[in-house]
Amino acid sequence: MSEKKLPFSQEKLKEIIALYPTPFHLYDEKGMREYARRFNEAFSWNIGFKEYYAIKAAPNPYLMKILRKEGFGIDCSSMAELELAERLGMRGDEIMFTSNDTPAYEFLKARELNAIINLDDISHIAYLEKHAGLPETLCFRYNPGNLKEGNLIIGHPEEAKYGLTRSQMMDAYRIAREKGVTRFGIHTMVASNELDPDYFLETAEILFRLILEIRNELGVTIEFANLGGGIGIPYRPEQQAVDLEYMSRGIRRLYEDIIVANGLEPLRLNFESGRAVTGPYGFLVTQVLHIKNTYKNFAGMDACMVNLMRPALYGAYHHITVVGKEDLPADRLYDVTGSLCENNDKFAIDRLLPEVSPGDLLVIHDAGAHGHAMGFNYNGKLRSAELLLRENGEVMEIRRAESLSDYFATLDFEALPEFQV
Repeated sequence: MSEKKLPFSQEKLKEIIALYPTPFHLYDEKGMREYARRFNEAFSWNIGFKEYYAIKAAPNPYLMKILRKEGFGIDCSSMAELELAERLGMRGDEIMFTSNDTPAYEFLKARELNAIINLDDISHIAYLEKHAGLPETLCFRYNPGNLKEGNLIIGHPEEAKYGLTRSQMMDAYRIAREKGVTRFGIHTMVASNELDPDYFLETAEILFRLILEIRNELGVTIEFANLGGGIGIPYRPEQQAVDLEYMSRGIRRLYEDIIVANGLEPLRLNFESGRAVTGPYGFLVTQVLHIKNTYKNFAGMDACMVNLMRPALYGAYHHITVVGKEDLPADRLYDVTGSLCENNDKFAIDRLLPEVSPGDLLVIHDAGAHGHAMGFNYNGKLRSAELLLRENGEVMEIRRAESLSDYFATLDFEALPEFQV
């Protein structure tokens, strides 16, 4: 069971709303730091361990600065994410660049920052060499195919667009070595939002055994293994969070049995978890605008799927707290909706809540990853602000809400009178 508690009181929330109108995302610094420290401690047995935060989950430089302070690197997959890393002063092995269908200018930027480049396809060796040159260190993404089961979000490995087959991995290391690459890593990621800790042990075993095969067949030493992300969070109260300590103990046993026992060089372990690091520590705060009673009861919010699209995209569950009514019976059935002109613009369907009224504040839990980050402007909707609840209780705005000026900034209204139709 996971308790769905709020890191702020009703009184504190009212103070915040007096300064920042709803809807907004609010992140809990204390919770993020505590999880980061626990993650690092769990894998402290591995010399050189580093978690590369998947910045796509919550691409805010303030959050990344907090995590960098805790020793995390950054996992990037686009030009904007590389630029974010650069503006934070991050370079070299602080950055893992894992992309797919990558344009040349992104490889050039990654090379400029001396980032660790993780290639998604064997053909990208020649492409990278042509457009940006090959680095000293190169990593390849492995797709284990039917050796692993995927899940709903990322799909089955055989059908996924990511990674190289086993035979392609062997060819890739051989080709890269012949072209002068001297240092190598390996990477895989085949699931998203996985709650079974044994799943990650299975992934580690597959990767460790492949590393042994690469050494035996090619004589290539793999220096680091990125076990990917995919660590899930308990969106539902009845679910259990991944036990990091259990997972680490299991991976350590496999490391001793496969890497150490076979005399391989020490292997640095990495993860690229995003969701688990910030997801449970982010909250979408929204206010009830209207209650509509037709064939169903609808609670209409001032937020919509622009602010959190996971329920519409995946049918995902997000827990909802009606602030100030936590102790009242949840005996009224609602669809919790937004104002977008799409019928799937719903945060919850047939959800039992205490009776809600216009003006009530609702907090949608576990919105700290793939929440604000997946926002869009359909229907002319504007992205909301992001706020940070500091450890000392202060609240600061770390991204302002979009304005109409932002929305129209890329249009040239001055040219309209001259435009003939």
